[in-house]
Amino acid sequence: MSFIIYPAIDIRGGKCVRLFQGDYAQETVYADSPVEMAKRWVAQGAEWVHLVDLDGAKEGKPANAELIKEIARTISVPVQVGGGIRTEEQIADYLQAGVARVIVGTAAIEDEPFTKKILAAHGDKIAIGLDCRNGLVATRGWLETTDVKATELAQKLVSYGAETFIYTDIARDGTLTGPNVEEIAGLAVATGKSVIASGGVSKLDDLLTLSAHAADGVSGAIVGKALYTNAFTLDEALRRMGERE
Repeated sequence: MSFIIYPAIDIRGGKCVRLFQGDYAQETVYADSPVEMAKRWVAQGAEWVHLVDLDGAKEGKPANAELIKEIARTISVPVQVGGGIRTEEQIADYLQAGVARVIVGTAAIEDEPFTKKILAAHGDKIAIGLDCRNGLVATRGWLETTDVKATELAQKLVSYGAETFIYTDIARDGTLTGPNVEEIAGLAVATGKSVIASGGVSKLDDLLTLSAHAADGVSGAIVGKALYTNAFTLDEALRRMGERE
């Protein structure tokens, strides 16, 4: 299995931002135009771009959909999108606009019939976002933590047809403290499916450590703050991955 680096563009108020541990009060604006940022990542060699509608995640419905669809139409590589996606109509709208993969988080945890239906209808065009604190799933833009264990939920969702999971360790997101490799690889092994790591990547060695678990099903990593703060460049990361492969 190849290992893909997903540069992240988190959108809030129409701008490209990063939050610290998902805290909406701790925001840094990195660019006024998410579209131009997406073009920049593609120019540097990105194979995919990861988009998050932060306003949508908080409000429970897409809030930056037109901007996201513009990015999908504008750039030459596939995009995956998450944030506030709770209905079949919203999923269809994004897919019809050219989004390659839609990430469903809260709805996948709170609405079992809906989850079964969208997985049956769209298969690998759906990714399940598992945002976790201490191995327990959080919902509603990370504002609420459940008592559901990520691994148990993921195994149930596999039985419904889930093929791809995005595992975010909230405690590490935006902190540059390194990904929770043990839990990420453990989820991949437990489900037998593709798991994309999100949260905490701070240096190239983090990507190499994660990619060492590609055979287990760890298929990629979403990288945000490390790229925006120039801890390393996307070009450097892609070169190192190429050397590893």
